Amino acid sequence: MTWLRPGPPCISAATYNRFMHIVVIAWLYVTVLMALAESSLVAGILTLLFYGVVPIALLLRLFGGPVRRRAARLSQDASRTTSGADADKPAQ
Repeated sequence: MTWLRPGPPCISAATYNRFMHIVVIAWLYVTVLMALAESSLVAGILTLLFYGVVPIALLLRLFGGPVRRRAARLSQDASRTTSGADADKPAQ
């Protein structure tokens, strides 16, 4: 029962990403409404692209870096422990 252990509360990466995705969804909602209010189709597509998709992609790329690095480090650690456990087994 790990939830009974005393200590500081653990904030996982999933909680951080959930709130980040709420901001992303809200901003994309605003930019879709801005694109719908444009006078032409080309202006609407460009508004959606340059006010919505490009900034959101940049934001997620910049702020998702620590999570990606942590996941890569955990996968490297897991592969090291599994390869180290295989090296301890005798050859048959």
